[in-house]
Amino acid sequence: MDDGIEVDFGDDGLVPAVAQDAESGDVLMLAYVSPEALERTRETGRAHYYSRSRDELWEKGKTSGHTQQVAEVRVDCDADTLLYLVEQEGGACHTGRRSCFYRTIDGENVGEKVFDPDAVYE
Repeated sequence: MDDGIEVDFGDDGLVPAVAQDAESGDVLMLAYVSPEALERTRETGRAHYYSRSRDELWEKGKTSGHTQQVAEVRVDCDADTLLYLVEQEGGACHTGRRSCFYRTIDGENVGEKVFDPDAVYE
């Protein structure tokens, strides 16, 4: 039985993970993943990440209901970055947008707002 690819979590024990909409290809967000977060993601099929600011494991959408069902996990050529291909429920961004990448470098707002964050994160 193939055990898969060994992910290189580096010195800090975290790797970046890009969440991409499995159907549209839209890039939704970037977060960090610990070995435990990756294990939980693979066990449950729901995206789990590691919050560097809160220093804790978190399941995407547990508070907001804006979950990510993971269709596939891919690993890059250096085995130090992950790609989560997801089915996004609602918005991926805590600002209420579908994607965290909703602004151009010039400050133009190009992203769709799909929920009111004040109503979700009371």
